[in-house]
Amino acid sequence: MSIPAQFDAKQAEKKWYHYWMKNNYFHSEPDHRTPYTIVIPPPNVTGVLHMGHMLNNTIQDVLIRRARLKGMNACWVPGTDHASIATEAKVVAKLKTEGINKEDLTREEFLKHAWEWTDKHGGIILEQLKKLGCSCDWDRTKFTMDDDMSASVVKSFVDLYNKGLIYRGYRMVNWDPEAKTTLSDEEVIYEERQGKLYFLNYKIEGSTESVTIATTRPETILGDTAICINPNDERFAHLKGKKAIVPICNRVIPIIFDDYVDMEFGTGCLKVTPAHDVNDKELGNRHNLDIIDIFNENATLNNYGLHYQGKDRFVVRDEIVIELESLGHIAKIENHINKVGTSERTKAVIEPRLSDQWFLKMEDLVKPAFKAVMETEEIKLYPNRFNNTYKHWLENIRDWNISRQLWWGQQIPAYFYGDGKEDYVVAESIEEALELAKVKTNNPQLAINNLKQDADALDTWFSSWLWPMAVFGGILEPENKDFKYYYPTNDLVTGPDILFFWVARMIIAGYEYTGKKPFKNVYLTGLVRDKQRRKMSKSLGNSPDPLDLIEKYGADGVRVGLLLSASAGNDIMFDEELCNNGKAFANKIWNAFKLINGWEVIDSIPQPESSKIAIAWYEAKLEKTLAEIEDQFEKYRLSDALMAIYKLVWDDFCSWFLEMIKPSYQQPIDKVTYTRAIAALEANLKLLHPFMPFLTEEIWQNLAERSPKQALMISEWPTIGNTNADLIVEFEFATEVIAGLRTIRKDKNIPFKEAIELKVINHENASKEFDSVIIKLGNVSSIDYISEQENGALTYRVKSNEYFIPISGAINVEEEVAKLQEELKYTNGFLNSVRAKLSNEKFVSGAPEKVIEMERKKEADALAKIATIEQSLASLK
Repeated sequence: MSIPAQFDAKQAEKKWYHYWMKNNYFHSEPDHRTPYTIVIPPPNVTGVLHMGHMLNNTIQDVLIRRARLKGMNACWVPGTDHASIATEAKVVAKLKTEGINKEDLTREEFLKHAWEWTDKHGGIILEQLKKLGCSCDWDRTKFTMDDDMSASVVKSFVDLYNKGLIYRGYRMVNWDPEAKTTLSDEEVIYEERQGKLYFLNYKIEGSTESVTIATTRPETILGDTAICINPNDERFAHLKGKKAIVPICNRVIPIIFDDYVDMEFGTGCLKVTPAHDVNDKELGNRHNLDIIDIFNENATLNNYGLHYQGKDRFVVRDEIVIELESLGHIAKIENHINKVGTSERTKAVIEPRLSDQWFLKMEDLVKPAFKAVMETEEIKLYPNRFNNTYKHWLENIRDWNISRQLWWGQQIPAYFYGDGKEDYVVAESIEEALELAKVKTNNPQLAINNLKQDADALDTWFSSWLWPMAVFGGILEPENKDFKYYYPTNDLVTGPDILFFWVARMIIAGYEYTGKKPFKNVYLTGLVRDKQRRKMSKSLGNSPDPLDLIEKYGADGVRVGLLLSASAGNDIMFDEELCNNGKAFANKIWNAFKLINGWEVIDSIPQPESSKIAIAWYEAKLEKTLAEIEDQFEKYRLSDALMAIYKLVWDDFCSWFLEMIKPSYQQPIDKVTYTRAIAALEANLKLLHPFMPFLTEEIWQNLAERSPKQALMISEWPTIGNTNADLIVEFEFATEVIAGLRTIRKDKNIPFKEAIELKVINHENASKEFDSVIIKLGNVSSIDYISEQENGALTYRVKSNEYFIPISGAINVEEEVAKLQEELKYTNGFLNSVRAKLSNEKFVSGAPEKVIEMERKKEADALAKIATIEQSLASLK
């Protein structure tokens, strides 16, 4: 078979992914083997592949492919998330371009458009993951709005409601005026922004006096229902029982007294707007204040906004300041930095808003999840520094607002049968709801058309917190064989930014519904940043298109480039050159394969001694590296595991092993060496396969005729044997001997084709096992062990061993002596400078211990070099 000069990544990727799919290697069914399960963090259904996805899914694929090779029944469940807010926003935007407003549609009409959008865009990201080589069980692909997934969410809601954990309450919530929905506290991002602090004068009713309040939001004065003062503040004691007048709207409001007010902050007087601030709402409750909501759901002002009705809140802020100034109500304006809450999804500034919402009680639910990570370590986070973040969130948890004012998502299974806030029942279907309502109302004549389902949808996270259970049918049928076999799952790979949103909530749900952890280990990846440490984003234009990278460097090159710099929890400084390094590595392996493949093999020729020891050494090095890799995988140090394999293949296999066994030009190789070399290459391919699946399968299939049952991806991971550590140490010594020979050849212009003699004083009592290798790689005619120094020879040292190369006529002795004397002069100067540092007490007492150690090593190295040069000079004179 003709082997291409270079690895053709495009051809291999297309060929082998089709081959793997055709042979159903990715699919898993319960059997006698140990299961190894990963559920994908479901990307948004409308999403496209970005660098974060590339990293996250490469890591998952590495873990799943290695598990297969280790004989486990590996199951990687893919899927997508319906992403209520993000998807609904995209559908609304699309409809606007067609001249359609969401408000003009019925829910059913809107959902038809949403499903059309999903059907068109929903599979894009999963198809892109295939380009990366992801070996997901595509037969098990799930979508959080699949019928069975939605049924699981509804069943969960009903169950939690019946347990008394879900309740409906009129609360102050975070309102996203762009998405027109509530958000949970965790979906609000606080940003420091430069703003202004406005000092406003409110007149006291029936008096010429006024009080001054400070606010960052002058537009909200139209919703003020009180002025509040600390009862211990003597400055304002005379205002007890009096009233103030709100500027512009001229509303008369009470002056109340409450020790909530900090006398030292601002003016000591606080405007109270119960509809638009959570603390003001608590004050309003204590003092029975009116609640006046001045905003529409899109944060324009309503009829309480008077002549500002219909205008955006920020437009009104600027305009109302001008009006207040004209009326003489502004005392002063100062620059002020404050924290502003913004929507994680839409980036809109959040409005506190009073609303009827559904909440889930969290106080007791979190306890098993807290214990599993922080006490028993039944679940481990990698790196474990994220334990503190996890602990902080769970210790400060509040009831979860699970309702959203959206249509795209699972509709809340609450059915109203009357006009009252409590006139509802909760059930999995409208038919069940009707029966419950008949009992609750004692009205057997009640009909389905008398019921109206709550219009709100559930928070997307309330769907995805069931993901590890629901994908296996564990909520609807907890006794089914898939769920009992695959759950709990093994590893979860995700970003630390959703440690609470998703990871903690899945743990909470897992213990609530099964009493078991949902997974054993959580590998938290870092963010992918550019070389300037900026987060990659489309807006900055610093995020390459992952598919373009795959096109340019091959999927294997991109995978290696990403993983070589990816340690758990640490941000990745992505540089495209890393992918180029990955491509170069692929070519290096391909060239090694081509070299071996090109050798002529003859059974009858004997095995050289150099090949015999080379094989023994490489097998020992492979064993040692395999043990290191196992340890690194245990610690989820995938970058270190890949680097160990990289060095094994590039340095040990390609640079040393192949050179040691390579036959002379146009000469054949013996059968024994060739067979063991192929075995070593195949072991390398197995170690590399999780990281570089396409290249390794291509080489594997080219090495021999393989049946589908012999494909690399379903072969066996190498096993660890007894490592011959002595051989590894002896080889390291031999490489230094060879390096010395090569340096002398280079410095003295001795061509490699010219054989040289080597004489050795073996002070180190070094093993002679690698002499055959030294002879071959150094083109040494003979190695003689001597007891006296050799005169008239070039010399060098390896540790305390002395090596002599008798001078041939090609070397000019006078020139060599002059060169050595110059080198001796320079080295003595260097030694003196080092000793000057070490004799400086100030330097020695102030420098770190490591720096001192380095200087002492420099001194020792310089002394050894001087001794060698002097010895060489003595032998030449």
